[in-house]
Amino acid sequence: MDPAALFASVTGMALPRAAGVLAASGLPVFPCVPGGKRPLTSHGFQEASNDLSRVAAWWRRWPGANIGVPTGRASGLEVVDVDRKASGSGFPALHRARGAGLIAGWQAVVRTPSGGAHLYFPADPSRPQPSWQAAGPHIDFRGESGYVIVPPSHVGTGESRAGYVVAGGPDRGIAAVDAARLRDFLDPRPEPSMTRARGVIRDGDAERLAAWVALRGEGERNRGLFWAACRLAEAGVDPTVTMDALGPAAEHAGLPPREVAVTIRSAYRAALATPRAGAAYGQGEAPRRGRRVESQVLS
Repeated sequence: MDPAALFASVTGMALPRAAGVLAASGLPVFPCVPGGKRPLTSHGFQEASNDLSRVAAWWRRWPGANIGVPTGRASGLEVVDVDRKASGSGFPALHRARGAGLIAGWQAVVRTPSGGAHLYFPADPSRPQPSWQAAGPHIDFRGESGYVIVPPSHVGTGESRAGYVVAGGPDRGIAAVDAARLRDFLDPRPEPSMTRARGVIRDGDAERLAAWVALRGEGERNRGLFWAACRLAEAGVDPTVTMDALGPAAEHAGLPPREVAVTIRSAYRAALATPRAGAAYGQGEAPRRGRRVESQVLS
């Protein structure tokens, strides 16, 4: 698959037609809110499909829906998401990572509405890599349990509308990204202990909590994130580790980044103040129910 050529081929198309073309190419897609990033389907990216009849039915129901694509093994694509916001730009960190040989070459570059970039890489099916966020360097990685919005989707409405646009094709020496090495380079930290506090947290538990949070629907997303963060806080997990584990999942469920950060901080305050703070939901049970891409990217 050549994602640059594929995304270029749907540029200028109406969203329902573009979704059908992408699905016909074998790329699984799912609908997100018009002008936004929140999934419209009950289970979000986990329902992504390249079944043409199913995709057509989605876009008949929501003709203005943006197009989401799951990352990781589901699509064969992984994405390095370079943010550009008022709080800072990820392009300097990307330039350092390239200089260190951690990013060898991409398949496509898509300019995002904020002026950032999505860099697409081939996923190695034998080595699934989880999604993560590195807030300081302003770079995120979208792998397993992640998704991105793709062209010709747009964010905003009216005159303020900005789109996802192909900004570059394949680079020389295309290779999969070693996401763990990239994260250690961008955001080094000590290894966390995941075996404390009454055996609540074991290897893989953080990932299971993240998967559970990602499935929360409207009305239970914030509460579910709070409960999961309390579990990790009670286990002595560092707050930055919790943010990296639960943050992408909560955003995929539809919570904005600021609300995610505030909820996790609140959970840690509650857990530290009261050892069983999160259990208020039921004895430890889960609650029930456009600018240009900066020039150094392409240099």
